[in-house]
Amino acid sequence: MGLNIHYEEGQTPLDEDEKEGLLIPSVTTRSDLDEVEQRNIEEAIRWTIERRKRFTANEILTEQFVNELHKRMFGEVWQWAGSFRNSNKNIGVDKYQIAPDLRMLLDDCRYWIENETYSEDEIAVRFKHRIVSIHCYANGNGRHSRLIADVIIEKIFGGDVFSWGERSNLIRKGESRAAYLHALREADKGNIEPLIRFARS
Repeated sequence: MGLNIHYEEGQTPLDEDEKEGLLIPSVTTRSDLDEVEQRNIEEAIRWTIERRKRFTANEILTEQFVNELHKRMFGEVWQWAGSFRNSNKNIGVDKYQIAPDLRMLLDDCRYWIENETYSEDEIAVRFKHRIVSIHCYANGNGRHSRLIADVIIEKIFGGDVFSWGERSNLIRKGESRAAYLHALREADKGNIEPLIRFARS
């Protein structure tokens, strides 16, 4: 039967090759997919919590860690989890620009931390916005970017993780998703404040 997904506004469609990377053949609908992905993501969150001690920026701000986190979030569902996408999408940089743009972001973020360029919340949220703009993966970029912002704020700065609209379901249509998309569009225009406020809402 295959995977039949209805996409909400702002979501990136998978191409047929990417759909073939699904590791669970019984998953055929969006709700099936959301359920198995959410279980996998909860395991990834547990993994980040179990790594209780704080980490330096140099331990977290690496391509290896960024990919490892995505693999832990989606590796039981998608064969290509933790690997950069091989196709161009309606959002994000050209597939050949992913690695260099990510390296630039990681370098920029280390600079922001060392020089206290922004507040701690703003550093984490700016990282989240830039990495989702790069769109490293075929699927899960928004969820991955939010979790990595949580990792930065908690493991590097020792702060509280973000609430992201009280952890409402941001992949389903509704008020929280609309507010989130509005904040992302404002950040695209250079106004990061609404996204920082949403992250703490």
